[in-house]
Amino acid sequence: MTRLLQKSTVYILLLLFLSSCGISRKSVSPDTPERDYSSVDAGAEIESGVASWYGPNFHGKLTANGETYNMNGMTAAHRSLPFNTVVQVENQTNGKTVVVRINDRGPYAHNRIIDLSRRAAREIDMEEVGTAEVRLFLVEEGDRPLSEDNLNSIETFTVQLASFKSRSEAENFISSISGARIEPVPVAGETVYRIYYGTYSDPTDARDAMQRLRRQGLDGFVKQTQN
Repeated sequence: MTRLLQKSTVYILLLLFLSSCGISRKSVSPDTPERDYSSVDAGAEIESGVASWYGPNFHGKLTANGETYNMNGMTAAHRSLPFNTVVQVENQTNGKTVVVRINDRGPYAHNRIIDLSRRAAREIDMEEVGTAEVRLFLVEEGDRPLSEDNLNSIETFTVQLASFKSRSEAENFISSISGARIEPVPVAGETVYRIYYGTYSDPTDARDAMQRLRRQGLDGFVKQTQN
């Protein structure tokens, strides 16, 4: 009960902080260079737990938001924070901090809360040990406002196959793909029509579906349906 009360207090403080201080929201396209957040003050604490990092085996592959993963970038994977949310990560062992942008999903092992890029892990001296107890502080909101719902959302995944500016183009593309669907999505004040395939509770199942689609000559990437 005490732990639940503490979490509720954090969420209330977070929402009050957002409403009073006006944390900004900024979408970042896959081609946008990383911004320098080193001089930006961190805000409310949003989560604490174990951090890990990922590197060479994923370098150059697509992240969950469609970017190319760069293990030398200042990015991280989180299971539910909206993409492009910027957080400060504090290593509770040594007090060192690093600021990263969320552009991927994970980690999915041992109840870890965030997966840092190799460079970010190096910045807080956890590259060698592999994991560390950390605290996360909000620096900047991402593609959606931060809320209790997207901090604790039940994840589902899908495969995005294409995106079109008109519904007619989307309908033409989908006509020969059994199991695919069209969803209108607002982007920069306009509506685009994205083609999704399947809905999965496990990202591994979504990746398996993507591989099957690729064998059929279709390309795409796995994304969380909440983003």
